[in-house]
Amino acid sequence: MDVKIRRMRPDDVESAIRIWEPLDGIALSGADEPERLREFLRRNSLTCFVATNDNDVIGTVLGGSDGRRGYLYHLAVDPHFRGRGIGKSLVDSCLDAFRQAGLQKSHLFVVSGNDQGLQFWQAAGWKLRDDILVMSIDL
Repeated sequence: MDVKIRRMRPDDVESAIRIWEPLDGIALSGADEPERLREFLRRNSLTCFVATNDNDVIGTVLGGSDGRRGYLYHLAVDPHFRGRGIGKSLVDSCLDAFRQAGLQKSHLFVVSGNDQGLQFWQAAGWKLRDDILVMSIDL
């Protein structure tokens, strides 16, 4: 196995979607249509990463920023490659990019009921907050 972590490119979008679609812990929406994802990459080109094995995308993390905080989205590793530290390497790459951009804090969202994801994040040192609620509106 020859796993490499690199910045995500616009031509990786379809491969990323193929990884995300069958996973219960990833909630896809209209924001995850290919062209919208490419626009996200244009705005966040230094903070989105993929893991590859023999040039095939096997893992992803999207990192974005509002200029104050970093946000992680869609950390996913193909189930055949899990348990090898690939997810941690993707997260570390993203957080390092946030640090280089001068950000001091990052947030992420875990889909309700995604116990495996919650356990991953807590084991990695992330703290579950109970002092805020997320609210959304469709535009």
